[in-house]
Amino acid sequence: MDKLEIKATLSVDDAGTISGIAWPFGEPDTVGDLIEKGAFNPAAAMPILYEHDPSQVIGVWEEIRETDAGLEVKGRLFLDSVPLAREVHSLVKRGKATGLSIGFRATESKTRADGNRTILALDLAEISIVRDPCHPAARILSVKSAGGAATPPHERTEMEPELKNESELKSDPVITPEELKALKTRIDKIEAKANRPVAANANHPGADNDNEVKAFTHFVRSGDASEVKSLGYAAPSTGGILAPEAVSASIIEKIAEFSPVRAVASSITMSGPLLQLPRLVDEVTVGEVTETAARPESEPSFEQIDVKPFEMAVIVPVTRVLLEDSQIDLSAYLGNHVARRFGQKEAAWFVNGNGTSQAEGVLTSAEVGEFEAAGTAITADDLIDTFFSIKTAYSANGVWMMNRSSMAVVRKLKDTDGSYIWQPSIAAGVPPTLLGRPVYEAVDAPNPTAGATPIVFGDFAAGYTIADRVGFEILRDDYTGAANGIVKLHARRRVGGRVVLGEALTKLTLASA
Repeated sequence: MDKLEIKATLSVDDAGTISGIAWPFGEPDTVGDLIEKGAFNPAAAMPILYEHDPSQVIGVWEEIRETDAGLEVKGRLFLDSVPLAREVHSLVKRGKATGLSIGFRATESKTRADGNRTILALDLAEISIVRDPCHPAARILSVKSAGGAATPPHERTEMEPELKNESELKSDPVITPEELKALKTRIDKIEAKANRPVAANANHPGADNDNEVKAFTHFVRSGDASEVKSLGYAAPSTGGILAPEAVSASIIEKIAEFSPVRAVASSITMSGPLLQLPRLVDEVTVGEVTETAARPESEPSFEQIDVKPFEMAVIVPVTRVLLEDSQIDLSAYLGNHVARRFGQKEAAWFVNGNGTSQAEGVLTSAEVGEFEAAGTAITADDLIDTFFSIKTAYSANGVWMMNRSSMAVVRKLKDTDGSYIWQPSIAAGVPPTLLGRPVYEAVDAPNPTAGATPIVFGDFAAGYTIADRVGFEILRDDYTGAANGIVKLHARRRVGGRVVLGEALTKLTLASA
């Protein structure tokens, strides 16, 4: 069979709509039936079934109309209230169920010369999402949400040998009027439930995410990788298992608690081994002109900078008994322990990293400007000069970073009126301020001694970029600690970072003794 030309787009979101062509005009299905335009008498709304099972209502078709192309439909899956709807949504998303099939009773038909039927009128009962449609061109065109980005759908190059014969669904009544009425009543109840306001703290993950987290937890707990196929990530060649998105995101969030730079810098997820970013070198020059004078031309110039990921790792020993205890929340356990170690390592890189085997640190980067203090100790005047040493746009969004020793010194500084220039936090979780800008503790910054660079200030969102390559990967080692009943969980991640705009940051360096 020639390759099917499926002119479709496929975009998936949890709160989605689904549309497609339930029956195309002008060509027969696999059993030779033709349905002419004008044969349908669709209702205003109709249930969405899965595989023609009346007990499996997963949504409602809200728009059903005949066009020159065929019977076009648009509907909505009950993702919030029907678990099967989420499972079917996942199948469509992965290209495992991309067909549409209709159930109807033919009321008028004629036999063609080739012995097959042409249906002139019918009573449409339902439209199902199926894996193998009777008509190969009856396909789902899109599964999307408003504003969703489109991606190509699954394409079939040949029909499977075990293609289901669905002629009974077309020639015989598949649903009685009483059953149809009951289905519509059921749809009304499900719609009413789905339309209820969602609580502000609703945090129920989708079916895909549930399956991924369960498979990951099962692997960590038992070492059984048979369910790893349920994860949304492919297993890498290292033999480790990448954590599902929910677990990885939770760990990254906790890492930010130990890594102050991550809390204020820009973050990008890498899809390859190298991230290349354009950086403006020369801005355009605007000239003064008279009313009829020629306008000058000025072209900006750019350079390309590279951000590479570097690997960090830690081994977490856990007793086998602890892993076997079903009451332990392994996601939370790993998140708390691993995130602390990763966060500490990451924080050290982003402050003092060498840029070759580690991420580049803001204090070691040659691109960051430097203000040299007049003395060997921090003064209020030094801080004011540091604040005003960068452009207004950067200082307006700037933050201070220093360790606790520097904080102790700065907190005691006063202005000419005798008021402390340090303003304590006004609420829990809100950082204190210095000259109106937040202060964050960077434990890896040096102490305020002669010749040291203890403080950095600036707009980290504009000046520093973090590139995440592998969020969280884990390898279970059942053997090296087996004699003591220990299972070792080898955790690793790859992350990079560098200064991308040096003028947005500045650092304070004390004079040498």
